[in-house]
Amino acid sequence: MPKMKTNRAAAKRFKVTGSGRIRRSKCGLNHCMQEKSKKRLRRLRKNDMVDSAMEKRVKLLLPYG
Repeated sequence: MPKMKTNRAAAKRFKVTGSGRIRRSKCGLNHCMQEKSKKRLRRLRKNDMVDSAMEKRVKLLLPYG
């Protein structure tokens, strides 16, 4: 049986937690920072979880995650 390939684009964006949930970073931190408030930028730094509706799709891209 050949090895399954991990989708490298997904591997760079998602991490699997110990409990099996999928962690992702929030969007909106790449440019136009001066227009965003400091409070908003602080909230964007924290990681978020992938929604349960999308979790199964992301797990297919990360077979060994």
